[in-house]
Amino acid sequence: MKRQMIKSLLLVMALCLTATSADAQRDRNYVKSQIKKWGTCKNVAITKTNGDVALYGTCGYAASNVPTGLSNKLKELNKANTLIDDVQLTESGKWCVLYGKNDATWTTNIPSTLADKINDFHNNNYVVRSISFNDYGDWVIVSDEYYATSSTELTNWLRNGSNNWGRLWAVCVTDDAAVAVYENGFCYRGNVPEDLIEALRSTSFDVFRLKISGTSWFFADTNGNYRYKM
Repeated sequence: MKRQMIKSLLLVMALCLTATSADAQRDRNYVKSQIKKWGTCKNVAITKTNGDVALYGTCGYAASNVPTGLSNKLKELNKANTLIDDVQLTESGKWCVLYGKNDATWTTNIPSTLADKINDFHNNNYVVRSISFNDYGDWVIVSDEYYATSSTELTNWLRNGSNNWGRLWAVCVTDDAAVAVYENGFCYRGNVPEDLIEALRSTSFDVFRLKISGTSWFFADTNGNYRYKM
């Protein structure tokens, strides 16, 4: 009897795991189907755990499997017809949203130095275009005029890229990789997918937004032209 109960429990657990995996894949497929339906996409947030967001137009979005706080904020901004410009989401569920006229909101567990720098940029009226951070404390914030980072080493890496390729447009830092896109080129380090590197080299449009997570990636220009692998 006891052995039969254990077998039944294992069967239930297996079915639950199968259902969870199917739901996760269906969630990502939902976001991808919305991107296809729109025919344009200006930005995304992607994670290895299939917590994803896609943005289009002023405040249109599709989201799957994201933290409740982020989901509620996106719904609030959409209902108010407020611009949603960028979403950052980490593997552990930390998030930040750029919205409205240079406003931002974030979870309380993002690096305190990043929160201070966002407020500093806002108080100085620097228009923030991109914020990226990972779960190890690395971060980059990019405005029209300046950029700031969590470390001298990261700043020097980005500055070297600026010396070679001009103005910095966007940066994505993950737990194991980083990609920076400039006016006339890009640089990368860590575990960056080879197909992303080839796509950046061959693209015919200027890349203004870029996100990576594991083997998944996305980039787009200011007009919503995009390429992705998700």
